[in-house]
Amino acid sequence: MNPDNPENSIEPQGSSQAESGLPLAEVKKKMKSLTRRSLVWTAIAVVFADKGWKWLASRRQENGIPWPMAIALKTNEEIARDLFNEHALAKEYPKSSEEDVIDNGDIGRPESENSSPWKITVSDDNWDHDMHFTMADILSLPKVEMTTELRCIEGWSRIVSWGGCRLVDFMKAHPPSSRTSGAIDFGNFATLPEYVSITTPDDDYYVGLDVTSAIHPQTLLCYEMNGKPLEPKHGAPLRLVIPTKYGIKNIKWIGALTYTDTRPDDYWADQGYDWYAGL
Repeated sequence: MNPDNPENSIEPQGSSQAESGLPLAEVKKKMKSLTRRSLVWTAIAVVFADKGWKWLASRRQENGIPWPMAIALKTNEEIARDLFNEHALAKEYPKSSEEDVIDNGDIGRPESENSSPWKITVSDDNWDHDMHFTMADILSLPKVEMTTELRCIEGWSRIVSWGGCRLVDFMKAHPPSSRTSGAIDFGNFATLPEYVSITTPDDDYYVGLDVTSAIHPQTLLCYEMNGKPLEPKHGAPLRLVIPTKYGIKNIKWIGALTYTDTRPDDYWADQGYDWYAGL
């Protein structure tokens, strides 16, 4: 052992010196001071957070949301919409990666799945009457399969394989009215409605999509999940799958679809969440 090497020195048991070289009493004093200071700053933070929340909650409301929060949500939405690329695809995975999906949420679920043959009602702000389509109409459109990530705002996610038709293919087969004097052109947003609204048969659950998201190539009207027919608990017979948005936009038990230039109501946006809900 080299006595000149400090790494080989041994502190006698019961020494009053701390590892820092300061007397133990001095170390305890500094620790007590730091603890007191931390408590003071924590208390200050709690007081300001409480007062800040009370101030925020007391502000005038815009659509049921305090205006500072409404501005923040709107700003987030505008940034997300500017960054969104209708040609950029959400990541796809090997089919072997698929996982079981949590049975989550039953708002809008029909009380009886077999009470009457399923149909989807399609309307347009400029139509004189609604149109109705059956699963045979859906199944007649080109089938698309993809394995993507379903992300929930609660924090969980699952890799799921989906099968169905593209919403844009349905829209092309049963097009909205043109917003211009010319014919509808899916390559020209000026001719398309600004929004698509989708609701459950009882209207209890409803989502609004900007048309750019609606015609995205990965936005599906889905009737299969993980290689099997969609189960009632997961939205049978038809649900929306849109991997560029959080799960709250992936409406189950579709009953009606509307082409509109008026921004549609959205169930979770009405509860104070982001209307756009993009990833």
